Amino acid sequence: MQSEACKSLEKQGYQFFSKKSSAALKPCMWNKRALLGGDMCYKHQFYGISSHRCVQMTPTLKCNQRCLFCWRSMEYEVEEDEECPPEIILKRMHALQKKSLAGYNWILDSSTATEELWKEALSPDMIAISLSGEPTLYSRLPELIDLLNEKGHTTFLVSNGTRPDMIARCHPYQTYISLDAPDRKTYLKICRPENDFWDEIQKSLLLLKDRRSAIRTTVVAGYNDFGAEEYAKMYQDSFADFIEVKGYMFVGHSRQRLLQENMPEHEYVRDFALEISKYCDYDIIDENPVSRVVCMGRL
Repeated sequence: MQSEACKSLEKQGYQFFSKKSSAALKPCMWNKRALLGGDMCYKHQFYGISSHRCVQMTPTLKCNQRCLFCWRSMEYEVEEDEECPPEIILKRMHALQKKSLAGYNWILDSSTATEELWKEALSPDMIAISLSGEPTLYSRLPELIDLLNEKGHTTFLVSNGTRPDMIARCHPYQTYISLDAPDRKTYLKICRPENDFWDEIQKSLLLLKDRRSAIRTTVVAGYNDFGAEEYAKMYQDSFADFIEVKGYMFVGHSRQRLLQENMPEHEYVRDFALEISKYCDYDIIDENPVSRVVCMGRL
């Protein structure tokens, strides 16, 4: 699987679990920032996650949507010859994370991480299945999550909700479902799915009632920043524990599809969340202006 797309991703810091699969991990900027004693991401603020002990990974880079706001490249897809077995992902995960963070080793450079933070980073306790691609397209996802849970990891599964059958079989610590449109027409326009998965997403949302869960709505100014009442109804019916209303960030390959003005300011995102709150039991319980995100919960 040494395609140009694969080589490009490796230059960007992706570490692949095997040569024939697209299973990969890559530490995010918050992971490295926290490792240096800096700020942690909003998930630390909202959910208590330690960013320097978090592994950001995916069991597959395949995706069945082509969202306009996605930062990944859609022009150069990584081909996958076979799926990487869950036990291989589990076996190689810590080594690949250590390799990714090698430049922060306090022994090699005392100006980087402290000994304590470095040791904690090499013993990750949080696995965010959210790097890129749609993880529910990986046929052994329930098995992978069970293995990670058995090892004592906190698991976050981030999905676009197009495979409710797979969502139902997975038991992560927290399930994220993306809801990026107030109606079917807007969904087809902004998420550009391979097929019309709107009804499947509605089914996935209804699965959130009996599990720790969150819905994430990425607000793209001029595309999906309307229909507050429709968003509110879907939030309400889902009984999700948390709602994240987050502003689109003008980064990566999304800059080839959208404009700078499509990235809303935090105040705009907050005002939209407040408008939604008028039609449901959810209200703002926390916010992080740096990441342009508000967290809503039932009061």
